[in-house]
Amino acid sequence: MDPALRQIAERIREAAAESTTLRVRGAGTKDFYGEPPCGEPLSTAGLRGIVSYEPSELVVTARAGTPLVELEALMAEQGQCLPFEPPRLGQGGGTVGGMVAAGLSGPARASVGAVRDYVLGARLLNGRSELLTFGGQVMKNVAGYDVSRVLAGSLGVLGLITEVSLKVLPVPPAEATLVFDCHQADALRLINGWGGQPLPLNASRWTHEQGRGRLWLRLRGATAAVAAACTHLGGERQDDAQARAEWEAARDLRLPWFDARDGRELWRLSVPQTAPVLPLEEPPLIEWHGAQRWYLVSPGDGERLREAARSAGGHATLFTTVDGASTVTRRFDALSAPLRRIHEALMREFDPHAVFDRARLFPTT
Repeated sequence: MDPALRQIAERIREAAAESTTLRVRGAGTKDFYGEPPCGEPLSTAGLRGIVSYEPSELVVTARAGTPLVELEALMAEQGQCLPFEPPRLGQGGGTVGGMVAAGLSGPARASVGAVRDYVLGARLLNGRSELLTFGGQVMKNVAGYDVSRVLAGSLGVLGLITEVSLKVLPVPPAEATLVFDCHQADALRLINGWGGQPLPLNASRWTHEQGRGRLWLRLRGATAAVAAACTHLGGERQDDAQARAEWEAARDLRLPWFDARDGRELWRLSVPQTAPVLPLEEPPLIEWHGAQRWYLVSPGDGERLREAARSAGGHATLFTTVDGASTVTRRFDALSAPLRRIHEALMREFDPHAVFDRARLFPTT
């Protein structure tokens, strides 16, 4: 065990003995996400670097504190990428460990999969200060419970991720972005219709911009397939460089739509792709072929969004608040009783002394 890892392990042992709460922290770019963090920060800054990278095998292993931009720059040199486009938030874009712990994916998520689908293996320091290894560096390496993927979205409540192995893919050879003027209902109808056709759909986005609804559609894949799809679908093709900048802004939540906060809270609704227009007066920003819908609402309107999401078969998350204050009791929807028991059993198994900040996912109030 190297010195940086040994120091972290010792601090976990001390915290367990002293009944001290620790909160895992990488670059701090996602401190806003989930319940407000509490406890003494436990930094992963010392766990930095690429452990191994095999471009021919499409796998990379990196330590938790490695900056995400550093990893992506290395892969770009080989014409490869993380297809799920993790958001790069805040100064520096976050770390590899934070990317997995937050479990957030970008515009292409509905077509290529989520963070957890690309986690091949991980190493974890649990609440007993034991260094555990799960999974490996190939797709078919798990028999039984796939713990390495459960870490995606766990927000550090199970332990401190020290290292992660990820599947990577080549950058597609061709890309095109088409824009269509249409209302929200028409956009959902079009997207669902196109989803049943052999088209190289990669990402979509609908917003109400400058008095009109606009549907952005990104195609990625073989050159011939993208060209044929453009001819078949029509629409207004965008300049490649300009479109790429737009999708980068969408990935990192930097679009003007997100900046128009005006004292409102940002909510993320997860619903079935085929869900109709929700009975909400606020115009949303829709992604993931209809499955992810963002809303800006006044503080105190959250329960109205939650009810709309539940009625459509989904759930709602308070993503960012106004000045860090919240008018609801929890950021995430409450789990059903069976799921809650599973989560609590996992936390007891990995962290029996409650060293790590469980309230990040499960508030005590």
